Amino acid sequence: MHLVPAPREARPGPTGGDAFVLRPDTPLASDAASASTARWLSATLGAATGLALRPAPPGAADAANAVTLRVTDRLADRGPEAYELVADASGVLVEGGGPAGVFWGAQTLRQLLGPAAFRHAPLHDGPWKVPPVRIADAPRFRWRGMMLDVARHFLPKDGVLRYVDLLAAHKLNVLHLHLTDDQGWRIQIDRYPRLTEVGSWRARSRIGLGDTAAWDDRPHGGYYTRDDLREIVAYAAARHITVVPEIDVPGHSQAAIAAYPELGNTDVVDTSELTPWDRWGINPNVLNVSDATLGFYENVLTEVLEIFPSEYVHIGGDECPKEQWRASPAVQQRIRDLGLADEDELQSWFVRHFDRWLADRGRRLVGWDEIREGGLAPGAVVASWRGYAGGVSAARAGHDVVMCPEQHTYLDWRQAEGPDEPVPIAHVRTLEDVYRFEPVPDSLSRTEAAHVIGVQANVWTETMDSARAIDYLAFPRLAAFAEIAWRPLPPPEERDFADFAHRMDAAHYARLDALGVAYRPPSGPRPWQRRPGVPGRPRPGRPPAR
Repeated sequence: MHLVPAPREARPGPTGGDAFVLRPDTPLASDAASASTARWLSATLGAATGLALRPAPPGAADAANAVTLRVTDRLADRGPEAYELVADASGVLVEGGGPAGVFWGAQTLRQLLGPAAFRHAPLHDGPWKVPPVRIADAPRFRWRGMMLDVARHFLPKDGVLRYVDLLAAHKLNVLHLHLTDDQGWRIQIDRYPRLTEVGSWRARSRIGLGDTAAWDDRPHGGYYTRDDLREIVAYAAARHITVVPEIDVPGHSQAAIAAYPELGNTDVVDTSELTPWDRWGINPNVLNVSDATLGFYENVLTEVLEIFPSEYVHIGGDECPKEQWRASPAVQQRIRDLGLADEDELQSWFVRHFDRWLADRGRRLVGWDEIREGGLAPGAVVASWRGYAGGVSAARAGHDVVMCPEQHTYLDWRQAEGPDEPVPIAHVRTLEDVYRFEPVPDSLSRTEAAHVIGVQANVWTETMDSARAIDYLAFPRLAAFAEIAWRPLPPPEERDFADFAHRMDAAHYARLDALGVAYRPPSGPRPWQRRPGVPGRPRPGRPPAR
């Protein structure tokens, strides 16, 4: 069946058993809890097959020769995302432990119909066959995410919606949107219009990495209105995907400081001269820590919470240079007034403030693993990107963790050694390398490992200036990552990568073709996917596996 991600349990029907054939009169039956999935399935398969898939009459929950979707208490103990799919000549039944489980079962049904089921218009008249099968499935992690950096290079709204569909097709359920950074502010905040008037565009951009990189002198920018973001959130929710917003503080904030110079360390640098940054890397211009700055970001987050219902709100917390704080008389006085030991404790105090502020409003703070420095806020979730150590330490301290170590999950890293890889970054991370990623280290006890609530692949876009460029670096590696996130697998050295590669070759590359994904072919980049002469920042050798 060549499913990706592979289900936990799949038993083909009896040899010679007949497939179920979708016909013009095949009804689509659903209970109330599965109605949104029924609408999605009817629209998606209807477009691909040309079949109506009309709703079954009311009360016909067990309609004959139908596709039936329903939630059942029988699967509740396996979790709301668990599902079972049974197909034979008489019909297809998809049952879920909750509405999300029904939706993931519907995604599996779409794969069973073949790559042409991923098209937007029918390529043939059929027959559209579902092979006889019994599948029982449930995810390993409840957070199965991808971070999409829309701050460095803006991705228009339709591109974000497209990625929501791509995540759904791979049973990933978190879209982490990196909305603010030094190079751009991408979310409309009514109270502070200059954040988008000034902060959402930069005058030019580096093409590639390093001092030898050329300049693209076109202004770059864009932002999402509040209604754009509400639309993205609603579109994702219909696909059982949570959108987690990130407002990066106290570092990575030059775009905000350019818009409102009083946010910066004005006793150290003339912030009135700053503009959104046109370079890549770690920026020395960071927020000051005054009450006014705290209040500014409380007001920003108030509007963020109005748009995003997610339990989790990401505040960044990474790569905050302390030089300006050390040089600032105002900041040093703040440290003394608060009775803090140093600048690390000051950053911890800053993060703890927003941890309490979010908790008071029923939300949870997420931050990159630097938020541990100086003391970890009580309710914080740690996104462990600098290897495993930050996540291990946080889990042992009883904090929830999202594992996203750069050595395994940074999809901007290069995919091969060859000279044709576009803008090569860091170490090589092949499709097989990603498939052998294990999110939970053996060093954690069972209790500690339970705090690893999920995994995330991170797509940083300094070198990705188009949807094509994002596709090339994200796929097919995101498909391998999705299987790691969904399915418990043997230890890395025992995993059957040959089987995964076979499923990709036999069907999944064709699915990606049907979806219009400009992935990296196994044989290497196509001529138009190369970027000759654009410098990257490769590092020799390979990082340690774990």
